[in-house]
Amino acid sequence: MRAPYRTKAARRSVVVAAATCAATALAPVLGAHAAGSGWTVTGSSQHSTLTAGEGVTTVHNGSDTVLYRGAGSIPLSVLVQGWSHIGDPDSVGGYVFDAYQSGASTPTSKMFRVTTPSGAAYEYTHALVPGELYNNSFDAVSPDTQWMVAGEWGTMDHLQIYPTPLLNPATPATGGSLALSDEIRLDHPVNDIQGCDFTSATQLLCVSDDSSRSLFGDDKPLLEVDLPHALDGADITGHVTDLAPIPQTSICSGSFEAEGDDYDTATGVLRVEVIQPSICGAATTVYTYTRG
Repeated sequence: MRAPYRTKAARRSVVVAAATCAATALAPVLGAHAAGSGWTVTGSSQHSTLTAGEGVTTVHNGSDTVLYRGAGSIPLSVLVQGWSHIGDPDSVGGYVFDAYQSGASTPTSKMFRVTTPSGAAYEYTHALVPGELYNNSFDAVSPDTQWMVAGEWGTMDHLQIYPTPLLNPATPATGGSLALSDEIRLDHPVNDIQGCDFTSATQLLCVSDDSSRSLFGDDKPLLEVDLPHALDGADITGHVTDLAPIPQTSICSGSFEAEGDDYDTATGVLRVEVIQPSICGAATTVYTYTRG
């Protein structure tokens, strides 16, 4: 299995000042790029990888805020506990859900942190079950707020389902332990999923950082996962479709890294993140899509 995020961490050691230069200079030339099922790229913007290179979500809490996460987003109180990697977040009803990964040499758990609309934060720790990988790349909360989907790394035939921390009454009210509920069993394997978000109760869009073309024909495909019904906490089958490759445009050559995504239910805008290659890695490009 590829050692996740280490090359990314090295990339982020680029002097932060370079991010400002990159954000100014690296605006990509956006050609006609239409994802399947009607999704079309409508624009792009540049952000510092340090604060935006891990994920993105839209927070509806009185006003609409696009919230980015990067290595620089980890609170010190969380970092000193050993949670050294933050994944692609999600938000529902003004609550923000962050996925954390341990930096220990042999991790035995992963953590999800919930920040309430009033700013209170609660931590939920999940003890790894046999065969489970320690990676915690993203979380995605179902539209009914009761279930949370998360994922591991490498080639997988499933996504994980948890009761949503804090919002599902089966979870502790002020943080604590969090057990798996069941799985979305995928009808086609996926590789290196960095982010997923619900577009409806029965559909997720997921970002794959896979450039091998061994599972799908596209380089870094944007994947659609369709469910036969809304999540109810039990096992469910997901049908996977490769929509299109995620754009990779830069003045630098080398390997890009596809990251998080966000679907804004209020506007219908989809955002997908890609970290620039090589010395341009201080900048993350966020592509916006609309459907239809």
